[in-house]
Amino acid sequence: MAVEDKNISYRIYLMAFIIFLMALAITIKLTNIQWVEGDYYRKLAKDRTVKTFVIPANKGNIYSSDGSLLATSIPNYTIRFDAVAPKSEDFESKADSLAMSLSKLLGKPTSHYQSLLRKARANKSRYTLIAEDLSYTEYSKIKKFPLFNKGAYKGGIIVEQKTVREHPIGKIAERTIGYERIDESGQLKRVGIEGAFGKYLNGKDGKVLKQKIAKGQWKPIRDQNEVDPQDGYDVISTIDVYIQDIAHHALLKQLEEYGAEHGCVVVMETKTGQVKAISNLGRDEKSGNYYETINYAVAESHEPGSTFKLIDMIALLDDNKVDTSKVYDSRGGIITYRGDKVRDSHEGGYGKISLGRGFEVSSNTILVQAVYENYKNNPQEFIDRINKMGLNKPLGLPFQGEGKPIVHQTSDKNWNPNILPWMAFGYSVAMTPLQTLTLYNAVANNGEMVKPQFVSEIKEWNKTIKKYDKQIINPKICSDATIKKLKSLLLNVVKRGTGAKLYSKDFSMAGKTGTAQANYGTNGGSEKHYISSFVGFFPAEHPKYSCIVVVHKPNTSMNNYYGADVAGPVFKRIAQKIFTDAPSTNEIKNLDKKVAKQETKYQEYFTKAQNVKNTIPNLKGMPGMDAVALLENLGIKVKVKGIGKVKNQSIQAGQPIIKNTIITLELS
Repeated sequence: MAVEDKNISYRIYLMAFIIFLMALAITIKLTNIQWVEGDYYRKLAKDRTVKTFVIPANKGNIYSSDGSLLATSIPNYTIRFDAVAPKSEDFESKADSLAMSLSKLLGKPTSHYQSLLRKARANKSRYTLIAEDLSYTEYSKIKKFPLFNKGAYKGGIIVEQKTVREHPIGKIAERTIGYERIDESGQLKRVGIEGAFGKYLNGKDGKVLKQKIAKGQWKPIRDQNEVDPQDGYDVISTIDVYIQDIAHHALLKQLEEYGAEHGCVVVMETKTGQVKAISNLGRDEKSGNYYETINYAVAESHEPGSTFKLIDMIALLDDNKVDTSKVYDSRGGIITYRGDKVRDSHEGGYGKISLGRGFEVSSNTILVQAVYENYKNNPQEFIDRINKMGLNKPLGLPFQGEGKPIVHQTSDKNWNPNILPWMAFGYSVAMTPLQTLTLYNAVANNGEMVKPQFVSEIKEWNKTIKKYDKQIINPKICSDATIKKLKSLLLNVVKRGTGAKLYSKDFSMAGKTGTAQANYGTNGGSEKHYISSFVGFFPAEHPKYSCIVVVHKPNTSMNNYYGADVAGPVFKRIAQKIFTDAPSTNEIKNLDKKVAKQETKYQEYFTKAQNVKNTIPNLKGMPGMDAVALLENLGIKVKVKGIGKVKNQSIQAGQPIIKNTIITLELS
């Protein structure tokens, strides 16, 4: 018995000792957690219960020069369904009516939504997709539908909101307006005005500190944000929607008619360099349709062909080498330099003609002889003329991917004597369409070369943040006497030269045709194709706009791939439409005469404006322009959808006015 009691005592001591060790270990661990690892665990607890959330800034808009909206941000909604959240009685009583409501709004059969909802309930799905890409108005309606009107916890509605960038004028000038997005490789790609002026458009995101509460929800810790978001500024572009529309459709028509691979057109204001229209269209091989995929006018550097001959004339005339009356023999249309033949497009050549006439009919043999004879002993003198005008450098545009010009220098390793005669008719040299246009615009602008400009100012509402003035690349590319002769030559190209088909006695244009062969040395010429172009200005006597049209790979089976036939008609259509369709400037009589209907409408607006105190007014039925004016005078920012009268307003009447609040108006 004593032995048994002794064994029991040993076991008790052993258990006590084990408990003591456990207590000691717990004490050590607690001490370690509290004093040694305390900071780590406190930080971990805070990270899991307190979190900083980003408050996205509202991105600025892009406007045209005439005030039209080119790019804006709008909310986009996705609706999902947590089928576990609603009570059984609520789901059974409301599911069918919810399905009917969804069918009426979204267009699919009621049975589709009944099946979707009941299947989600049976599978206990907590994230079933109901609809996506919804507008704010559609979202507002859906959240009032049966069951969904009970909210997230009782009705199971899950709302996901994101902001999407929209171009109200569609695909027109899409590449120039641009975008910022993550590409397939995960890199941020910046394109056009959106990319170049992103630092102004994007604004600065804010921050708010939130604490986790029941059911995975987060609430702000303080009444104020840690950092308030700063909305982006608006960018006012130089694009004129009216001219842009003309240019886009004129180019598209010609590309379709000739089955061309791609093309571009740019219209620039002569005095300022402001780009009023730019269209870049490339053909999709599968569909055959044309889209804005690459900014060819800015990025594509290629051999210009005969449009480069203007540089020949600038150099020859301004260096006093020859005059336009100097006579040359076209030698049957073929001249050979060290085994390489220069040919005229006109079989048999033009006989003996003056230099001026050679330019008008775009004779390769005449222009090449004039340049080679006068610069063969010092070809760098001719190249220096190009360099002096700045044509050997990129224009320095704000966009990524600007094409680089190629102008060979005599110091280059690959220089050979035949480069000079080939340069004289637009080969062995490369320029972008916009660079070529800049040169011709300088002639139209009496010798002053200005940089192409795509943005005129940055604004915050009515306040100008930054203004972009005219930038002069070269104050005088040549003498006034030379400019006068050049203008006369370019006018004669249209009157009696290669552009004679474009001539109209009722409307004056000046310019130069160009037809270049590309890939002429590849695979024995099997991949050879043509680049047709026309560049000039209008009206010829007092130029207001300059314009370039370039069309790549027109269908040669039509036997009509010359610049005058392919690109020229686009130029003419744009020039004439801009002026013949321009708004009338006739004097308006009886301007001060009062109209009863206008007076009544004004009085209604005035009365409503006077009665507004500290709450949002009821705007329904009010003309959109009046509603915008009223709200902006109250310090409220306005987004408008549609045209006409106000049908819905995102903030209902009677709500208190908070400065800089954004209200969305839906117009009928």
